[in-house]
Order: sequence, then structure tokens, then C-alpha cells
Amino acid sequence: MTDDASASRPGPAHVAIIMDGNGRWAKSRGRPRAFGHRRGVETVRKAVETAGDLGVRYLTLFSFSTENWNRPADEVGALFQLMKTYVEADLEQLAARGVRIRIIGRRDNLGEDIKAIIERAETQTAANDRFHLTIAFNYGGRDELVRAAQTLARAARDGEIDPDTIDNAAFEQALDTHGLPDVDLLIRTSGEERISNFLLWQLAYAELLFLDVLWPDFSAQHFAEAVDAFKQRSRRYGGLDAGAA
Repeated sequence: MTDDASASRPGPAHVAIIMDGNGRWAKSRGRPRAFGHRRGVETVRKAVETAGDLGVRYLTLFSFSTENWNRPADEVGALFQLMKTYVEADLEQLAARGVRIRIIGRRDNLGEDIKAIIERAETQTAANDRFHLTIAFNYGGRDELVRAAQTLARAARDGEIDPDTIDNAAFEQALDTHGLPDVDLLIRTSGEERISNFLLWQLAYAELLFLDVLWPDFSAQHFAEAVDAFKQRSRRYGGLDAGAA
């Protein structure tokens, strides 16, 4: 339920989601973790469609982290296959709907087949601007910050930039998410309440919402309620509410 003030507040332009709970969802049904990940892909499709319906223009999904390499090899393999399957099955439709796809994260340790799929998805949708779908794959927030720092350090070493001119805007341009607005709302499913090394720079002023629902069960209603909860919060960015003493 919304009050009059929250109803007049804008919804989030950029939503990021930590899609947690696939394994537990599968285990509760006596199925392997890979079964939960496959079901989670169906939820991704629904979430992308729902985001557009709710007026969200930027959606960033945490798909595979740099720490996920520590999982069993068969599960890692299943996650990689799902990435390939999703892009191959949905790319044409997403491109036709005006969706721009961006994959953020490390690529130097990915197989050539995955790299080719990523490059095809980004190239084929590069001209689109109606909706921005970003998938964090082989991604870690600290790793992103280190790589950005290395990029700026090399530029300074080569005389391309003056270190004293590096500011927030310059640093943002070195991030994987350059060109995207900061996150307005972070949603994490499964009941866990942590950000798990996700978008550390971009979440600086995001509203955080932790939902006690496993990702495969995340519905359009859950998404709408999350947006409604965002509208009821007052975002001050270090300042005061209007009219505060």
C-alpha cells in the first residue's frame, strides 16, 4: 500500500538483482542444483519483461561471480551452459524489442565459445536504447575496482592522463558499467542480507531490499512490491528531507 507522498515519487530507473536461492529451491524438491539454475533462467525472462512494465529502464543481474569458480565443476559447467543457452535462445527476441545487452566482468579466463557469444550479443544490440539489460558474469566488485585502477594507472604511466585530474567521473569511465547510471534499487532474493561483492561503487546510494523468497519463485508481484517499497523511501544522499529542521 502506498501513501500520497510515495505515489508521487518516481520509481527506480536502475534495478540490480542478486538472484539467490536456485540451489536451495532445487534441494527442497529433491533435485540437483542445476535444475534450480535452469528454473532460475525462466525467472530471468519474466523479470526482464516485468521490469519494462514497471518503468525500469536499466536492469543488472548477478549471474556468475568470480568466487563461483569455487563451486563444484559440474555446477560451474551448468552455469556456463545456461549462459550460452539463454543468449542463443533469447538474443533475437531481445534485440527486436529494443533491448541492449551488456555483459560485465572478467573475460581473460573465459573460453572462446563464451567470449564469442558475449561479443555477438553486445554487437547485435549495441544500437538499442529502449531497455538496458546488463548481466554480471564472471564478475566481482573488488576485481572491477582493481581493473579500473590498473587502467587509469597505465594511462597515467603512458602520459595519457594527469593523475591529479582523476575524479569520480574519470574513475567511472574505467568501470565495466561506464555509461550506465548508478543503481537506485538493489534486490536480493533468498533472505540473505549482504551484497556479496556486487557493484561496490555503483551501490553507493542505492536502496537495499532483501526478500525472503528464492529466486525461482520471484514473481511479477514481488517485483512490483519491491518498486512500491522503493517509492516509499526518502532518498537524501547525505542531506535532509525537505522541511526537516
